[in-house]
Amino acid sequence: MLRAQRIRAWSAIAVSGGLLAIYGGVSDALAQFTRRLYLAPWLALLSAVLVAGALYGAARPHKRMLMRTHFKNAGLTILGYVGAWILLPTVFIGSLMAMSVMPDAIADTSLLLAYLIGLVLWTPFWWIVHFLCFASGPAVRNAFSLSALHPALPALTTSVAVWVFTLVSQYTGGSPPFPGPIAACVVLGGPATVTALAWWEIHRLRRRHGMRWRG
Repeated sequence: MLRAQRIRAWSAIAVSGGLLAIYGGVSDALAQFTRRLYLAPWLALLSAVLVAGALYGAARPHKRMLMRTHFKNAGLTILGYVGAWILLPTVFIGSLMAMSVMPDAIADTSLLLAYLIGLVLWTPFWWIVHFLCFASGPAVRNAFSLSALHPALPALTTSVAVWVFTLVSQYTGGSPPFPGPIAACVVLGGPATVTALAWWEIHRLRRRHGMRWRG
């Protein structure tokens, strides 16, 4: 399953790169990539919460008691992730304000001291940036720790998120910079292949591991 997912991901990158090399539109593609990079964690979070709620509602009563303990852990993970995004602009503005008054405060000090003060002022901001960069990938893959609720939750979340992501991208950024039929294949082919792999994963869970929707 992981091998198939990796092949699909690298194939998508190769196809996208080849189409960009042929038809151009690199600046538009980069703008869409940046937009998607920012939107992906939030859409994945929304999809994970919706899917988790649906699975919780469908679960048998005795399974819901076990699922509630996982909700608490997932809630802490989500709060920490969202809190980091909220804290990031606050720390950035605070660092800029501190830097604006620093020249007057250290006018008579050495250059080394000024560098150390600047390092101290900007360290929290860059720590949060690195935290978000390295935490976003695992958070999306693990559905923000909601994956422990149900074995099928990561696959279902991926299927829902990729279609929501496609609709939002089409609404905000438009189609890729390719001819009409090719653009349609690119737009629909991505989520379709992801969904096919996700449902293959669910099929294997049901056939080989005895997974049941209601637990």
